[in-house]
Amino acid sequence: MSFIEALIFGIVQGITEFLPISSTAHIVITQLLLGYEFPGFGFEIYLHIASILAVVIFFRQDIIEVIKGFFAFLSNRSPENRVHFYFALYIIVATGITGVLGILLQDFISDHLKTPPFIALALAMTGFFLIIIERFHKYGNRKEKQMTFVDSIIVGLGQSLALIPGISRSGSTLITALFLGLNRDTAVRYSFLLSIPIILGTSVLAIGDLMNGSLVAEVGTLPLIVSFIATFIFSWLGIVWLIDFLKKSKLVYFAIYCFVAAIFVYFYLDNSIMIEL
Repeated sequence: MSFIEALIFGIVQGITEFLPISSTAHIVITQLLLGYEFPGFGFEIYLHIASILAVVIFFRQDIIEVIKGFFAFLSNRSPENRVHFYFALYIIVATGITGVLGILLQDFISDHLKTPPFIALALAMTGFFLIIIERFHKYGNRKEKQMTFVDSIIVGLGQSLALIPGISRSGSTLITALFLGLNRDTAVRYSFLLSIPIILGTSVLAIGDLMNGSLVAEVGTLPLIVSFIATFIFSWLGIVWLIDFLKKSKLVYFAIYCFVAAIFVYFYLDNSIMIEL
């Protein structure tokens, strides 16, 4: 992999990971446009590690508060600790549901859903639901303390839709949370914190490639460094931009982008290509 290719992949992964437009779809499109095919799934997971590092550092105070509150509630059942305790449980429940469904559906997804036409359909579906939540659903005002286990179960199921290539993980969790009546700040925070255990869980799959040196041999040391730094920087910018954007603007703009991307994927990518994740 060249320096420029590594930089491009890092930028694309970083920008698209937390926006509701599917990073998987954009990484695949970028591979096809550059004529470069990833050596297995290790490199893509490696890029996800850089993205999740940006989330952990950006939300470090929130993470510390939730963890401290979770354990403090076991001895001091104050209202504040109770909110953090249950919020942590809601993250665990949603993650567990997504993890179990991912294991059960992995083979089916691998065999049937990784083609450009299906990715185009998934992008269009994301755009459609973004419009529904923006135009036809009234935003709620529920915060963390009003959340329930039912919310976490439904969001977990919504997050599981991101197992389908072309469905955005951040988009599916954000749309589901907003549909359930959570306010924008809570929905965004919940979506971002949910990404941590999910991406860390999938990252375990790349440990072998990193430890035995095969990823370094296939991609190269400099490209790995460049892509990691680029992914981290642009993931951070993506987080900041999305939070600011949702305060001032509308999700419908992401929907329009998804429709454009779907048209491009359907008409311009080779339908015979099967995607390796």
